[in-house]
Amino acid sequence: MEPETKASDGELYPIRTVSALTGVNAVTLRAWERRYGLVQPRRTPKGHRLYSRADIERIRRVLQLLERGISISQARRVLEAEEAAAGDPAGPWQQYLGEMLDAVIAFDDAALEAVYNQVLSLYPVDLAFKRLVVPLLERLGRRWETGEGTVAEEHFFGVYLRNKLGARLHHVGADRERPRLLAACMEGELHEVGLVLFTLRALEQGFRPVLLGADMPLDELAEAARRSRSAAIVLSGSERLDWEERGERLARLIGAAGRPVFVGGGFSVRHGAAITQAGGVALGDDIDHGLRQIGERLSAVA
Repeated sequence: MEPETKASDGELYPIRTVSALTGVNAVTLRAWERRYGLVQPRRTPKGHRLYSRADIERIRRVLQLLERGISISQARRVLEAEEAAAGDPAGPWQQYLGEMLDAVIAFDDAALEAVYNQVLSLYPVDLAFKRLVVPLLERLGRRWETGEGTVAEEHFFGVYLRNKLGARLHHVGADRERPRLLAACMEGELHEVGLVLFTLRALEQGFRPVLLGADMPLDELAEAARRSRSAAIVLSGSERLDWEERGERLARLIGAAGRPVFVGGGFSVRHGAAITQAGGVALGDDIDHGLRQIGERLSAVA
């Protein structure tokens, strides 16, 4: 039996105390140590295990990862990546980001796929999207805004990313508990980087996006939402789009949709009052805040 910890141990805890605090039994804790190296407790002269507060927090983090569907064999990689990022925010990700950006600029799909596959051989897909794909999307968006990049770069990576997004949607499966969101760029909006980024975040937040992409005629979306059984329509548009050219059709869509219509991006910042007056919901340009608004509105409707 493991000894009780004492004050002189410097806040160290025996295995049965750790088991009670975390809900992980002693046999499992020993296996996590021996097989996977997830925790490395100290030992007393007699060989009894003593765990620090940091060890306990690490065990709780492992439980969170398991709840997200990450296997125990992958958990160590995730922990190491998170801890490396805490000490060095760039870590290996800056190198991967640079290599993928170079591949996009050169329109080299083979190089792009090689880097992505290398990352997935080391890290789970959720971490790869968070630390690599999302920052690359943001970088491409900034390149276009400053004139350094081109629309062709965005479209090239957009096609590649759509394939990966499709694979993730297939992994999620036909989960009927996930509310569907019909996501499209407004008429005249050719840049879908923001919309794809929103779609990825929505997938992470428990929604099931139906991505239509750039320059969608507003008059077609009500029928598309009905056929796809979407709980809401989400539109993306940049600040440069004029209300006069599409306000009437947007109001008509809101009236015909039979479900909430959300509008995000710079367009919703510039024309928020008009969107609200037409019966829509202006989300602004903060994706996470917008997703919270969508979740709250859909919960209220339900």
